[in-house]
Amino acid sequence: MTLKTKNNWQTKKLGEVCWEVKKLGEVCEIERGSSPRPIKSFLTDSPKGINWIKIGDTKGVTKYIHQTKEKIKPEGARRSRIVNDGDFILSNSMSFGRPYIMKTMGCIHDGWLVLREKEPNIDKDFLYYVLSSDLIYKQFNNLAAGSTVRNLNIDLVKSVKIPLPPLPEQKRIVAILDEAFVAIATAKENAEKNLQNARELFESYLQSVFANPGDGWEEKTLGKVCSDFLQGINTATDKTVFVNSGIPIFQAKEIGIDKLELGNCKFITQDKYEAAAERYKPQIGDILYNNIGSSMGRSIEVVWDYPFTIAWNVMRIIPNRDKTIPKFLNYLLQSPIIFKSILNKAKGVGMPFISKKDLIEIVVCYPSLSEQKPIVSKLDALSAETQKLEAIYQQKLADLEELKKSILKKVFEGEL
Repeated sequence: MTLKTKNNWQTKKLGEVCWEVKKLGEVCEIERGSSPRPIKSFLTDSPKGINWIKIGDTKGVTKYIHQTKEKIKPEGARRSRIVNDGDFILSNSMSFGRPYIMKTMGCIHDGWLVLREKEPNIDKDFLYYVLSSDLIYKQFNNLAAGSTVRNLNIDLVKSVKIPLPPLPEQKRIVAILDEAFVAIATAKENAEKNLQNARELFESYLQSVFANPGDGWEEKTLGKVCSDFLQGINTATDKTVFVNSGIPIFQAKEIGIDKLELGNCKFITQDKYEAAAERYKPQIGDILYNNIGSSMGRSIEVVWDYPFTIAWNVMRIIPNRDKTIPKFLNYLLQSPIIFKSILNKAKGVGMPFISKKDLIEIVVCYPSLSEQKPIVSKLDALSAETQKLEAIYQQKLADLEELKKSILKKVFEGEL
């Protein structure tokens, strides 16, 4: 590989093919989106509305955006930026730097940039692969301004350098990448199916346990099976000040199904924790239950002994130890049959919520304490096996993503 300067363009010779290195602003027109304000007044359910493209519309999308969840009125569209079928759009804030190709028309807000090729000697799929590569993302990452909410302006994006071989070479590369990525997509689909099957196997067994109560099982409300239901600290009313380290305060996002996800956990000071009421300090054997929002229904038994507290969107459920083993109660709350009953009583659409008043009225069946123990042992064993399988398939999915990055890296470093 050799580098040389020609007419202010860097070029590099890879084998017998000469690749130019151009700035993105030289090959694409780049414009920022715009948003009519206040946006809520322009949203509409009318079929005559114009697609309103949000970051959420990219969830599960790898390349093409075919549809949007929301629409805006035509008068709102006139104050926004229109994008058409075939345009590239690029997020310039939050999860910035990832490209998508439009397969419909719509409007973009100022969190998006739209890119349109200036010249005919660019294969659209090649450009997509270039923009998807770490070679470009690292440049975006280095250029992005801001520490909390990072963003890219048009001038920064224009300055990013991309490798550009002749059109026939672009098409050859695209053909190879398409074939490789189809195989990777198939492997990912199989891994995702296996992951889903592992989860469904456990849920099926959980369902069978609680949908088919045995002889002698009692039927009571949760209010009779539990000693208390306590909501966490209302951090807004309490004017809670978070710190970089200290005592963790768990929110709904930290509570997974039998696991804690602590990557973005917040903290309060030791003094704040000591001043908090005891109701906000769960103990070993209590159940932490998400009773608000999209993660409603997730729960975990407290088995750790370090101090912590909970926020308003987590409920502390204290089991009645004369009626139930904490782990049995946790599995009971996670069972599909009970979750369905909870959903039926939940209020709200965008932010579902079940109150203490409604939760304590949920009717459950449970056996004696001596019968609960072998049920818990069987569920523990199956849960552990399920988690092993999930870990295997999650690792396979991660490896496949790394393989995609590795292939793109080799391509744009001339090692294809």
